[in-house]
Amino acid sequence: MAGSKNLLGIFMVQIMLVGLFSSHTEGQGLKVGFYKKSCPQAEAIVSKVISDVMAVAPSLSGPLLRMHFHDCFIRGCDGSVLLDSPNGQSEKFSPPNLSLRGYNIIDRVKLALEKACPHVVSCADIVALVARDVTVATKGPHWEVETGRRDGNVSLIGEPTNPGTGLPPFFANITVLKQSFALRGLSVKDLVVLSGGHTIGMSHCSSFESRLYNFTGKGDTDPTMDPNYIARLKLKCKPRDRTTLAELDPGSFKTFDDSYYKLVTKRRGLLESDAALLNDPETRAYLVQAISHGSTFFKDFGVSMVNMGRIGVLTGSQGEVRKVCTKTN
Repeated sequence: MAGSKNLLGIFMVQIMLVGLFSSHTEGQGLKVGFYKKSCPQAEAIVSKVISDVMAVAPSLSGPLLRMHFHDCFIRGCDGSVLLDSPNGQSEKFSPPNLSLRGYNIIDRVKLALEKACPHVVSCADIVALVARDVTVATKGPHWEVETGRRDGNVSLIGEPTNPGTGLPPFFANITVLKQSFALRGLSVKDLVVLSGGHTIGMSHCSSFESRLYNFTGKGDTDPTMDPNYIARLKLKCKPRDRTTLAELDPGSFKTFDDSYYKLVTKRRGLLESDAALLNDPETRAYLVQAISHGSTFFKDFGVSMVNMGRIGVLTGSQGEVRKVCTKTN
């Protein structure tokens, strides 16, 4: 009886979530060039600001790409991750979002757009355009970004960490990852392709410390990780280190390329969620394809980013266009 109650509970959560995300109508109302008439220079303005920023702060590329993912996976791509809260109760104060950086860059882009076209371009669209432009700036693929999103006005600190419905944690296994993506209408291919975004990222030592020092609570290391790599990481990350950052793709973290997949296949994925890609036939097959001569990774990444950018969008008269990205109008 308890088991069936539990199943019913999971089923009800999924129904509620499908309701939350299916207002997204699979991106209806979005289109490439949405601002063509209302703000013809919009994309060029975003691109110029990002090009200036990347020239002096290239390490912001990973965080700004990740911001779009963190935004879309909670309440859909509605800019809710940007909202401040007087008592620290919005999404940006949730533990998974504390490592996000670059909010000031989004504000800088918004300021430039407000000067050119007041109250036209949404913050949710800015986050999506910035994610594309930082990818291009790090020698990654270019794709056409669908625009027309409106900004949401709800942002809750508890949602990113809700079990089963929040952001997939860094220690997620392949089953949890697949469920998390499926819940949002994304495929297993989207999962493995978007994981490739880790090619331009950094992670705090605390996110993988247990793999180096205490994997099962017995002072052991993760047996699925290359022991030589563990030895190297231990030189950088000491136990209980909460501040040091490690490259997710050592030697190439400022360049968007396929080397992340090469590392994962060599059992050198930094996070448990990276290593998990080896534990499923479909994701493992893609890892092999992504590092082969006929790799479709760059093209696939653009397609999967468009798919992700359609999650739970507000369009038409829904939501609002914020004047300032950190607060509702």
